[in-house]
Amino acid sequence: MTYPRLVFNREAVSHNVKKISQTCKNAGVELVSVVKVARGEPELAKLYLENGVDMIGDSRISNIKRMKNHGIKGPFMLLRIPMLSEIEEVVKDVDVVLASEIDTLKHIGNCAKEREKRQKILYMVDLGDLREGVWYEKAVDEIIEASKVEGIELYGIGTNLGCYGGVLPDPENMGLLAEIAKELRKKGVNFKIVSGGNTAALHMIEEGTLPPEINGYRIGEAIILGTDTTNNSSFSYLRQDTFILETEIVELKVKPSVPHGKIGRDAMGRIPVFEDLGNRLKAIVAIGEQDVQADGMIPVDPGIKVLHASSDHTVLDVNDFNGQLRIGGIIRFRLGYGALLRAMTSEYVEKVW
Repeated sequence: MTYPRLVFNREAVSHNVKKISQTCKNAGVELVSVVKVARGEPELAKLYLENGVDMIGDSRISNIKRMKNHGIKGPFMLLRIPMLSEIEEVVKDVDVVLASEIDTLKHIGNCAKEREKRQKILYMVDLGDLREGVWYEKAVDEIIEASKVEGIELYGIGTNLGCYGGVLPDPENMGLLAEIAKELRKKGVNFKIVSGGNTAALHMIEEGTLPPEINGYRIGEAIILGTDTTNNSSFSYLRQDTFILETEIVELKVKPSVPHGKIGRDAMGRIPVFEDLGNRLKAIVAIGEQDVQADGMIPVDPGIKVLHASSDHTVLDVNDFNGQLRIGGIIRFRLGYGALLRAMTSEYVEKVW
């Protein structure tokens, strides 16, 4: 058996996707389930589609092509606004594309006309998070212009909050997106979806504060981890044991809790801070920052604390652990979103589906 390895809990993820699918269905919200953290893993996409999601979302065309090559029929949404260099592949393989530039739309439209199709577009509006999208004050005029591009079908409008600027979705900014949608429709612009939600906005469905015009969500983290990083919380009705990282102990020794010598920066350019607790039993596991985000590793067993990591080693304080530890033994972790993203991307972490 090879370590480190990331073990998928199918039962836990199935539970989460069923719960969220039903929540969205009850609210009349189209659910795009995001698989980008798992690099477009076909098994995950298949599980999602079998359990009620409406569409699969990913940020990379290569992942969408991988899923299609493994028999996943979609439909698919490309979540990252496309590069001009990938337009032909996008039009060929993607059902709905996020966009925020008229020039890009014209390239998409020309390519779509060559394929005798109209490409569905979700035009993005920046409500203040400062990632992609036309600034909300200019949104109506620009989206009217976008709707007139030949070869394009305006499928909807959308926004992203939380992922870049940390702006939290609330009735005020979601209401602003709803007002933009109403103004566009008054001006004769027709579209199906107002996509206002990600994991950070899921609470608005639960609380009944989501404006009725918002009828589309793009959700990844809540399904795959049962957590919400932006709000620093977890969902009580979802499971968090969806993926378990298993790591192998390569050293087990009692050492001081504070380094001996003058402290500079570590291998990652950080200045580490240590608390003096005297001598402690420590374990080193064979995984590091190249493979995982160490501060997102959450020990499954009590009495274990992640101290710090270099590129290939993670040091744990195991002094308060009540069980038996040995060289070659396994220590398991749940993961935060950033840690899961890096572990999924690392070729040095075996994936067990």
